[in-house]
Amino acid sequence: MLSRARVVFHGNVQGVFFRASCHERAKELGLRGWVRNRSDGAVEAVFEGEKAVVEKCIAWNRERQPRARVTAVEVSWEAPAGETKEFEIRR
Repeated sequence: MLSRARVVFHGNVQGVFFRASCHERAKELGLRGWVRNRSDGAVEAVFEGEKAVVEKCIAWNRERQPRARVTAVEVSWEAPAGETKEFEIRR
């Protein structure tokens, strides 16, 4: 069953290749969606795929981002929208 999570990562997450690393990991896991910087210094992402895989990607971004320091994560589960065919970095 497909799931969709909108996630906001807080902390030292901009200017540390967070979006690029998130993009690479999401693509490796076969997820669709997007990631972008927010004006408040956070990074927002939408992950769409199997729920266990989405959860795995969220956990990786929270705990294993190579240069970032994530201090808080907000996760909102939504109905899958199918708005993208792959995972992309948005500006």
